[in-house]
Amino acid sequence: MTTSATLEEKPSVCPLDCPDTCSLSVLTDGNNILEVRGSKANPYTAGAICKKVSSYYPDFIHGERRLTTPLLRTGPRGSLKYSPISWEEALDRVHDGLTQAIENHGPESVLPFNYAGPHGQLAGGSMDFRFFHKLGATQLDRGPLCGAVRGAAYTSLFGNAPGMEPEQAEKSDLLVIASNNVTVSNLHLARSIKAAKKNGAKLIVIDPKRIKIAEQADLYIQIKPGTDIVFFQALAAELEKRNTIDKEFVERWVFGYEAYMNAAREYSLQDAANICQVPLEQIEDFLNHYTKAENVAMSVGNGAERGRNGGSSIRAAMALQVLSGNMGRPGAGIIAKQGLAFPSTSDKLRRPDLAPESTRMLNIVDVAKHILDDSLAPPIKAVFIYNHNPVCTHPDQNRMRRALSREDIFIVGCDIEMNDSMAYADVILPASSHFEFPDIYAAYGQAHLQRAEPVIPTVGSSLPNTEIFRRLAEKFGMDDPTFKADDYQLMDDAYDPQAPQMKGIRPSSISLEHSLPMTAENDQELIMCKTVFPDTTTGKIELFSADLEERFGYGLPRYQVVPQSYPLTLISPSSSKRTNATFGGNRESMGSEVLEINPADANQRKIKEGDKVRIWNDQGEVYLIASITDKVKPAIIYSPKGTWLGSSGTNQTVNALINADLRADIMGGACYNDTFVDIETI
Repeated sequence: MTTSATLEEKPSVCPLDCPDTCSLSVLTDGNNILEVRGSKANPYTAGAICKKVSSYYPDFIHGERRLTTPLLRTGPRGSLKYSPISWEEALDRVHDGLTQAIENHGPESVLPFNYAGPHGQLAGGSMDFRFFHKLGATQLDRGPLCGAVRGAAYTSLFGNAPGMEPEQAEKSDLLVIASNNVTVSNLHLARSIKAAKKNGAKLIVIDPKRIKIAEQADLYIQIKPGTDIVFFQALAAELEKRNTIDKEFVERWVFGYEAYMNAAREYSLQDAANICQVPLEQIEDFLNHYTKAENVAMSVGNGAERGRNGGSSIRAAMALQVLSGNMGRPGAGIIAKQGLAFPSTSDKLRRPDLAPESTRMLNIVDVAKHILDDSLAPPIKAVFIYNHNPVCTHPDQNRMRRALSREDIFIVGCDIEMNDSMAYADVILPASSHFEFPDIYAAYGQAHLQRAEPVIPTVGSSLPNTEIFRRLAEKFGMDDPTFKADDYQLMDDAYDPQAPQMKGIRPSSISLEHSLPMTAENDQELIMCKTVFPDTTTGKIELFSADLEERFGYGLPRYQVVPQSYPLTLISPSSSKRTNATFGGNRESMGSEVLEINPADANQRKIKEGDKVRIWNDQGEVYLIASITDKVKPAIIYSPKGTWLGSSGTNQTVNALINADLRADIMGGACYNDTFVDIETI
């Protein structure tokens, strides 16, 4: 029996793929997670957390889907027929399966298939990388699935220099939020927006859907998806016409001005109105707000990157801030890439030097295609899935399922709970959750370094990722001290303890009660062109990128019309019930997901509120529940991402409808939002 005397609150950190990386307070009886609340250890997140973390974690850790012992497949792939085995047998089988692939086809026939399940530096990528690098396995370019397009768009301008901290938005007198569903995907920025508005700031929201934060906006612009580049380049050209370009700032800090402006001048405000499907009056209104403001903060979310024009759209938005001189002072800048403030030593942590020279690297979006390609040399014959649920997160879900259904490849799964991807594995290794081992946490949406210790023992016979890969390294005869480093040594390998941001504190000794803020020199705020500076080849903000020109032919942003094969465009945004596919097995997510549709499109198809509808294209079909709303534009429909197969009567999710072969303009990024479909009632 649990009594109040046996209960204890312990500090922790949220590891989910979210920019905020909240500090947590966990109520435990010593063995079980009873409650998860926000804590104030991180002053940015300051005690507030999302509903999914507070509500769903106890079930995630202790529910019926939790993996607690190694499993061996005894039935067809996907059948969920497994028998328990010992760790010794499981590791022997993994060793034998990988070794057979290597002996027959070479080490590159092994593919580590991981993404961003946990964001702790240890669980997310440390001993596992060392192991696969030493093994000589195929390497994976993971960014194109999400984040690489936005990241490269930012660094093409600023290099590896951190952007504005979100807390500084409170000092702005205008905030521009573009393609960022703040209350779902960036919760604590909403608090900074609220504080700024209380101080008299104006808010402009640009999004194809009238999202919740738009209710607070002084101006809401409902833009056509994929046309942001035209909108922002037309604005840049108009700033020039109105003589409101900050010429002094441009002269001092900008490279490629004339080349960029030549491209921007192709679009008038009327062109933007026509192409972006935005009233001209709203564009004029934007300009009036923008040119009157003294300090503009801009946040451009990941939504814009998920289409053919993704990189160009994000670059054009950020370029407007540069051209207007909204840099170099508190409250003026681009809220992005705070992760660059951390003194990361990822090469020391992951040891890419252990990999043989010229080891091939594959785009993560292409994994299913490569598994199915018998002409690939060498072929992929062993796949190790961990920190990832590819069946529920990748484009072209049915192709992924066909690939993982091949009986001639050996599949290892490693996860906290049974999910739709684990169901294809030959051997499943039970991973411990972040509540069960120590780890260290940076962030990509704020600048506080945090550390956590376990708050409960490991559940069942599960093991932390680091220990699983230590044991595998030993099985493969990797006896160098590199593969024996404990978790605290790995923490110290993750960040440079001599960096001024660390203030003399070793990473493994960071307080559990207080985060460590990453500041500029002399504890100053991160302010571009004042306390941090462009880290580019020219030392300036580059509106023309020689790198992107050489690699992709996009030295300048460029708009392209995407051919549309069906009448409706499907957008699959973040869900308030899931982080990607995490928590997708919770009962809150296992019912039919909603499909938001404009009244005009619903009336044309005789669809009523609450109807079950079939949404389809050439790649698949999904059953969803219609929600009729004018929050979405005509011809644009919305259904949140991350659902599991059981949520639809077709045993498919919206990811089945997404073309995996379409790519963004830069970085080979997936084009989730260039998905064209039709709908009918069932």
